[in-house]
Amino acid sequence: MSNRMTLAAIRKKALDMPLEQAVKWLSGITPEYGVSVARLADIYIRKLNKQNVEKERLRNLFRYEKAARKEGFIRIGGIDEAGRGPLAGPVVAACVILPENCFIEQLNDSKKLSSEVRDKLFDLIKSEAVDFGIGMVMADEIDEINILNATKKAMTIAVSKLKHSPDYLIIDAVELPVETEQLTLPKADSLSASVAAASILAKVTRDRWMEESHKKYPQYGFNQHKGYGTRMHIEAIRKYGACPTHRKSFIKRL
Repeated sequence: MSNRMTLAAIRKKALDMPLEQAVKWLSGITPEYGVSVARLADIYIRKLNKQNVEKERLRNLFRYEKAARKEGFIRIGGIDEAGRGPLAGPVVAACVILPENCFIEQLNDSKKLSSEVRDKLFDLIKSEAVDFGIGMVMADEIDEINILNATKKAMTIAVSKLKHSPDYLIIDAVELPVETEQLTLPKADSLSASVAAASILAKVTRDRWMEESHKKYPQYGFNQHKGYGTRMHIEAIRKYGACPTHRKSFIKRL
């Protein structure tokens, strides 16, 4: 009786292997099985090459965390916010501490990702992170203390929600009034892995909050524009007036 595997069995076995192992195995059996397996091996080689490119991108994204670890810091938190510009809703900030040898495929600035990828990464980041915290400041307080101070407060709350205090912070564009050593970087969500992770947690948390707000105030379409100043949103404000979710200081000139 022949021990020769079917192509379906080869596909299944390769699928259960790590990519590097699958490429090596498929390449080894190609002389015996011919063109069909050679094509399958080629698919896996392309997948492996793509994965290696992604690993290199992520290694580069950890360069600031790596530099901080060389200086002796251990609990390195990345901080970012979502919602400084909208006409409605809270400003949300997150602080994320990632493990040293972390590989979260597609991790990037939340603005560069689709909502589907952000939702997937939201759960993955929370499960992979050493620690994370989320802070939120509502519209009425934004009106009272202004958006910059509200952003700093949301970030400070996010840090306070960590189980253990960080010893180093990488922050997107803002300097916080805390004693913790910190590095302020413009566009840090594109430069630092932990800040990118924070940007995703903040963005998804805020978007989901706005979707819940839509259930209370469906006439504004919060589920579509998430409170940003789209034509649809501005026309709804002019027609219906403001609701409690709106930032009065942002819409007074509309």
